[in-house]
Amino acid sequence: MLDPVRLPMHRAEVSVRDADGREVVRGQTDPNGRFATTVRPGSYGLAITSEGYQPVRRDCEAADGAHTTVEPVAMDLAPQPALPEPGVWRIDPDHSAVRFVARHIGLAAVHGRFNQFEGTMVIGKTMEESRVEVAINTASIDTNVRQRDDHLRSAEFLDVAAYPYMHFVSDRFVHRGGSRWSIQGALNLHGVSRSIALDTRYLGLGTGIGGETRAACSAVAELHREDFTLDWRTMLSRGIAVVGATIRVELDIQAVPQD
Repeated sequence: MLDPVRLPMHRAEVSVRDADGREVVRGQTDPNGRFATTVRPGSYGLAITSEGYQPVRRDCEAADGAHTTVEPVAMDLAPQPALPEPGVWRIDPDHSAVRFVARHIGLAAVHGRFNQFEGTMVIGKTMEESRVEVAINTASIDTNVRQRDDHLRSAEFLDVAAYPYMHFVSDRFVHRGGSRWSIQGALNLHGVSRSIALDTRYLGLGTGIGGETRAACSAVAELHREDFTLDWRTMLSRGIAVVGATIRVELDIQAVPQD
């Protein structure tokens, strides 16, 4: 697999399907852009995909006891979705979500969300000049278990009485290729500020039910609670296991132009 300038493509996704359309093998290309597998003799279809590139399909015949080689495949860049117009965009909390997933001290995953948040995005003349600011109400944490939520709001964790909000302010938009961006900035949580990066996928523009223009994206980041002095040794010493040390944050965001 090659990119448009004929350089090898690492980690392109390859799906091998039989004549009935059933997937028999799935894998990724190596650093040299190659993918090899062993299949039964027969007819096969290859589907090759990679973020930011147009999918490619090829057919091939696998003969008994022989090596079948497919000619090098050059992938073309996929059309990019239109970017938001420069200006101020308001995050719409009714069509957005701030979720998290944490390990329950080596057991099942805990899923939760924050129900109250607000933010704005200032889109620059170029996306790299843009910035975003978000405030999240810490007391709005919701894991669907009242006792656990009370522990999370307490002074032993989020301490919502002393720190009613967490804030994220970006300082860089970095294009990672295709529709992928890294939004880098500082998260202030529990009185501590740490640099984080949001691995962001821009989903494009759409029109809402009221005829308004909407921009959408999704993003993920991993946080380590002890980076923010969220150390539960006192709770663990009492045998209370709430949430593990690493927390995955997942965002689904829609924004509309600010009136």
